[in-house]
Amino acid sequence: MGLFKKNHARSRDAPETDKRDVPKKLEDFIKSVDLDEGGGSATSAGTAVSEDTAMRTSAVYACVKILAETVASLPLHLFKKEKNKKVKAEEHPLFSCLYETPNGETTSFNFREVMMTALLLWGNGYARIIRDKTGHVKELWYLRPDLMEVKRGESKKLRYEYSDESGGVIKYRPEQIFHVKGLSFDGIKGLSPIGQMKEAIGLALATEQYGATFFGNGARPGGVIEYPGTLKDPEKLRESWNKVFQGSKNANKTAVLEGGAKFHTIGLPPEESQFLQTRKFQINEICRIFRVPPHLVGDLEKATFSNIEHQSIEFVQHTIRPWLVRWEQEISRSLLDDVERTKYFARFNVDGLLRGDYASRMNGYATGRQNGWLSANDIRELEDMNPIEGGDVYLVNGNMVDPKIKKEGGGFGGQQKGIPNIADDGTAEPNGK
Repeated sequence: MGLFKKNHARSRDAPETDKRDVPKKLEDFIKSVDLDEGGGSATSAGTAVSEDTAMRTSAVYACVKILAETVASLPLHLFKKEKNKKVKAEEHPLFSCLYETPNGETTSFNFREVMMTALLLWGNGYARIIRDKTGHVKELWYLRPDLMEVKRGESKKLRYEYSDESGGVIKYRPEQIFHVKGLSFDGIKGLSPIGQMKEAIGLALATEQYGATFFGNGARPGGVIEYPGTLKDPEKLRESWNKVFQGSKNANKTAVLEGGAKFHTIGLPPEESQFLQTRKFQINEICRIFRVPPHLVGDLEKATFSNIEHQSIEFVQHTIRPWLVRWEQEISRSLLDDVERTKYFARFNVDGLLRGDYASRMNGYATGRQNGWLSANDIRELEDMNPIEGGDVYLVNGNMVDPKIKKEGGGFGGQQKGIPNIADDGTAEPNGK
């Protein structure tokens, strides 16, 4: 049963989608394939695309997997504001719900992974909110987006209608639903990326199915031996040829043909070459839909040692960060009341994703340490190391002083007038003490 609530969140078969006859407009080699629609709305490629069938495409599966797992694996904490600092609000019931176990049947990772999968395919992620007697959120239960309808009633208030397995409809008030939305036209319900980009995904499905058919049913030989006249025993010649030249161990051997025989290799016809180009292009097309760098789904053609790190950082900044902001703001809106919003906030920690290689990190830490905005323990915490005694002292380069001090005191050598000494505990002491 996994992520689904026992009394209201089980799935049932989705209603049959309306199917329309759409003329095929692709290349002849795709037209010839007998395609199984398998549900969803029809496309010009002859395939029916739905959120389920789209996941049969390797590029869609890889993009959804990398995005969902990345967001699910990031630490998500509830913080409390205290004067000029923030502290983890571990005493708040929502802290455990977000960071550890949203409900009794799943972990935070699994819950956020399935919510992100729904967001990436349907454009909406829904969860049922369960509160304790004090009104605090104590549980979140995932609800399938394909069984949810969002409507605005006569009172202009939103209502959520969820179809259960018995065919009935359960109605929820907005305060009972945690709803993370994707890109939207009306701000009420997110758009399905699969529905918007079904033609591109349909072409990818068509080429994959064609490739499977081509290699499964093809009987194309690798080459032909042309022999003048009539050959008495062709099977004997074939066996003799394969014995000498077949297999990787016999590659590049020199062939000697007698009696005017000629060997002709059979290359890939133009339509099959077009098939390969189409498949390659569709990988980049689907990566463009989800804004995922191709190297993260296994396409390393344009990835180099010098740019792959920057591509990964851009992935965090321009792809992951917008999703995290959607989550953080919806947590604040739906899971905290008006008073709590002034004291608490949720944040994902992306520091681990933004860290560069070891040498770059050490250079950055050295700069922060020398300029006084990082202590030894700050650096050790960023590297997941335990603090050390005396590691909370902040130091600055001795040559970095206020220009006014130089004007009043002369040079920079020795202890300047007006510059306090730094005690062992990091606090300032007047000169002479």
